Amino acid sequence: MSAVVQLLLRRLGISLIVLVGVSMLVFGIARIIPGDPARIALGPNATVEQIAKLRSSMHLDESIVVQYGHFIKDLSRGDLGMSLYTNRPVTLDIAEFLPATLELVIVAGLLMIGIGLPLGRWSARYRGRLADHVIRLVSLLGVSAPSFVWAVILMLLFAFFLPLFPIAGRISDTYTIERVTGFLLVDTLWAGNFQAFSNALWHIVLPAFALALSGIGQAARLTRANMIETYDKPYIEMAQAYGFSGRRIANRFAFKPSLIPSLTIIGLDFAAMLGNAFLVEAVFAWPGLSRYGVAVILRKDLNAIIGTVLIISATFLLVNLIVDLLIAFLNPRIRHSQRQTS
Repeated sequence: MSAVVQLLLRRLGISLIVLVGVSMLVFGIARIIPGDPARIALGPNATVEQIAKLRSSMHLDESIVVQYGHFIKDLSRGDLGMSLYTNRPVTLDIAEFLPATLELVIVAGLLMIGIGLPLGRWSARYRGRLADHVIRLVSLLGVSAPSFVWAVILMLLFAFFLPLFPIAGRISDTYTIERVTGFLLVDTLWAGNFQAFSNALWHIVLPAFALALSGIGQAARLTRANMIETYDKPYIEMAQAYGFSGRRIANRFAFKPSLIPSLTIIGLDFAAMLGNAFLVEAVFAWPGLSRYGVAVILRKDLNAIIGTVLIISATFLLVNLIVDLLIAFLNPRIRHSQRQTS
């Protein structure tokens, strides 16, 4: 069995254990926080009999251990229960709202990688010069403010003062797109409607950039620090002595070794965007899973809360698994260590 397959199986086993732990933790917290979900769902005018009937259907009148057993039994069938917020199965709600958040996070992640890594590489190459100082200042500004602050600033600058971008939603109401994947950028291309694709892309620019700014600054700062450390290695001095150009040394000899530690932080930042997206989604009225999660928490919708947290946790673990595999692919020493420990 190859080292990469062993690493994959090991990480999958750990991820499964983590998901079980997360489900137990969230299930317990959701049950002990103040408030009766049945009374909240039915409203103040509900009778005692109506509340008791709903509590019985939700197994709230049983012990928490029995409730968790019912939850695991339903989960094994792919059933997350009914949402008291939307009166629909939680799986349908997740299927509707998750693609919007994933699309936003993916675009933000691409911006983080596509802008942050080149900025860090450029800053390290021109260390101590004007370009380095400017990039370091911009990176510091990016990480010094949370995403929702940047969301408000970008909206004020580029939607009100300079009305260049739309401020709400995923696409204009004039377009009717058949839902295939739930990712509007994909569905509009699938339908061959390039005007709708351009409109959807225009809607996602500001929220994705607001969500990515902190990660861009983090990626640039970390890449710069790693590359500066790599520039002090003997093989870099040898490459300089052989007369290689500065661009070739930066791209071929300094950037790739510096990318390995940067990938770990970038992966964590990318996964963290799923949790941070709810504030950006609230500012831009983005109909995503994070915004849905906040709404169900305020209404103590137990099934929807647990389903949302489990999906976000599973996505977080999946991103970390992909990052681990990429690092193992880029670093032969990790593959060798996997063979030695097997």
